[in-house]
Amino acid sequence: MDATWDLYRSFLGVLRAGSLSAAARELGLTQPTLGRHVDALEAALGAKLFARSRHGLMPTPTALELVPHAEAMEAAAAALTRAASGESDEPSGAVRITASNIVGAEVLPPILAEFRERHPRIAIELVLTNRNQDLSRRDADIAIRMVRPTQKALIARRVGTVRIGLYAHRGYLARHGMPASIEELASHALIGFDRDATAFRSLKGALPVAREIFALRTDDDCAQLNALRAGFGIGGAQAGIAARDDELVAVLPNAIGFKLEMWLAMHEDLRASRRVRLLFDHLAQALKVYAARI
Repeated sequence: MDATWDLYRSFLGVLRAGSLSAAARELGLTQPTLGRHVDALEAALGAKLFARSRHGLMPTPTALELVPHAEAMEAAAAALTRAASGESDEPSGAVRITASNIVGAEVLPPILAEFRERHPRIAIELVLTNRNQDLSRRDADIAIRMVRPTQKALIARRVGTVRIGLYAHRGYLARHGMPASIEELASHALIGFDRDATAFRSLKGALPVAREIFALRTDDDCAQLNALRAGFGIGGAQAGIAARDDELVAVLPNAIGFKLEMWLAMHEDLRASRRVRLLFDHLAQALKVYAARI
C-alpha cells in the first residue's frame, strides 16, 4: 500500500494527540481506522513509528524525523484546498495570513473587518506566531513581518516603519510618578521578557535588558500590553497601538525608543490569485496608514 496523504494525516494526528482515541476525536475518524492507517504507514516505510507506554503512544526516532516532511505535506494539502476553491467574478475562497501575536490581536482586526465588508465570500485564516512562517512551503499565503523578507521567490512590499517606545498607564504614574531619567527606571515596576529577549535587543546601550530588571516577565506580547493597560508598570508598546488609548502615556520618549520596519510578503506564484492580491493590496494600504501614526 502506498503511503498516501491520508496515512500521513493520521500519523500527525496520533503524534500530536498521543493516543488513537484522542486523535480519532480530533480528525473525525474511528479509532480502528486510525490504527489501520498507522499500521499501513509503518508497513509502507518498513519502520516502527510508535511505541506503547503508560503515557500513551510515544513516537520513535524515525517518527520524529518524519514530522517536518509530514507537516510540509499538510501545508501543501491546505494550499491545494485554498487554490481549488476557485476564482469567479466575485472572488471567493480562503486566504491564510501569518502575523506576530501583537499585530494579529491588536492591529489587524479592524483592517480585516473592513475587508470582510467589501469581500464577504473570502474567508480569512489568521495564524499568529512570532516565528516567521515559511512562505516557500505555503505555511501561509501572506505574511506580515517586522524584518525584511530574505526568502527567494517572494513579492515583498515595505509598508512603513513602526516606532516602539516605553509607556505607562496614567493611574500607575499618578501613584508612582514619572521617571525623569533612564536611571530612575530602576525604581519602577518594569514589564518585559522572560526568556526571549528579541524585542529588547535594539535597546542595548540605552537600557539594561537582563530579565532580572523586570517586575513582570512574560514572552507573550499581548500579556505585556494588557499588564501595561492595567497599570502594572512601565513597558514597551507600538506607538500606533498606544495612541489609541488615552490612558497610556509615553515615558522618556526622547531617551528610549526604536523603530522596526513593517513588511508585507507573499509567494510570487500567488500573484495570479485575485483574492490573495485583493487582500495583499488592502493590507498594504491599511498598514501604511497604521505605521504612519507615530
